[in-house]
Formats: sequence, C-alpha cells, structure tokens
Amino acid sequence: MPKVIIKTREGEELKLSGQAGHSLMETIRDSGVSELQAMCGGCCSCATCHVYIDPAFADSVPPMSEDEDDLLSSSEHRNQYSRLSCQIALNDDLDGLRAEIAPES
Repeated sequence: MPKVIIKTREGEELKLSGQAGHSLMETIRDSGVSELQAMCGGCCSCATCHVYIDPAFADSVPPMSEDEDDLLSSSEHRNQYSRLSCQIALNDDLDGLRAEIAPES
C-alpha cells in the first residue's frame, strides 16, 4: 500500500495511504481533500486535479501523454513538475511520493 504526502494549497502536509493501481487523484479525493476538484472523475478531460510532483519523483512517474500535456497547456500555473493526478497510477515504486496541489485556475 503506497503512502503519499500531499501538500495542500494552505501548506498543510497530509500523509495518505493509497492503493496500488488507483490514481493519485483517487487517493487524494477519497481521503476527503476537497480542494482537488477532479471534476471529470479521472477521464483526463479537465485539469482540476493539477498537482506538482516533487522533483525527487519526477522521473518515477509515467511519462505525460499528449492529452495530458494539452490540458495542462491551458493552465496559467503550469511548471516543469505539473501533472494531472488522475494520470498517475500508484504502485510500490511510488511509495513516499510527494506532491503539491496546484493553485486553482
């Protein structure tokens, strides 16, 4: 069961237990973090689950798809560590993953 550490917009760090095969977005949402809207439910058709992946884990997450890149291109808060949390499937290799919820667009 991978553990993740999420930094909220207010700066609070939350230690969450994820489930292998579930997305980072599902882990955050199912833990009751309401500031991550995830309006499309994980279909990669909005950008309301935008997070910043800690640089130490940037090479551990799967590569970004063209659809994800397109959605993030519309965010004024995009940076080199931006990802859609719905596109990151948790596994044991991501145990300890740190991410920060991006500002709302």
